[in-house]
Amino acid sequence: MTIWKKQVSVEELNQERKKTMVSHLGIEVTEIGEDYLVASMPVDERTHQPMGILHGGASIALAETVGSLAANLAVDENHYCVGLEVNSNHLRSIRSGTVLAKASAVHLGRSTQVWDIRISDQADNKICISRLTMAVLKR
Repeated sequence: MTIWKKQVSVEELNQERKKTMVSHLGIEVTEIGEDYLVASMPVDERTHQPMGILHGGASIALAETVGSLAANLAVDENHYCVGLEVNSNHLRSIRSGTVLAKASAVHLGRSTQVWDIRISDQADNKICISRLTMAVLKR
């Protein structure tokens, strides 16, 4: 059973992010499941820190992006969601390739939502885990 109140395609979600930080970092939605959303981000000069590894801030931007998109799909057209708090634990470094972030709902309430975001590399090694709290507001 789906948790989504809005039905959109992967292509529509990606098109709406053109000319934003999301597109600058190369973040793209890759999958919409029944109760999760997945996005990818390249690990390259756009997302590196000076030591040549994935910047923690880029991981957090990816986590907040995929969680925020998911949150806004999980509310009806009379509501929208904005971030209240995000926290992350960086577990492993990565120098190149692509990371994938999977957002899954922990709590879908009337006034708040909590999302678990797991970022992994292409070999499914955990890179970062995040929790995102969203406020649900009326339009």
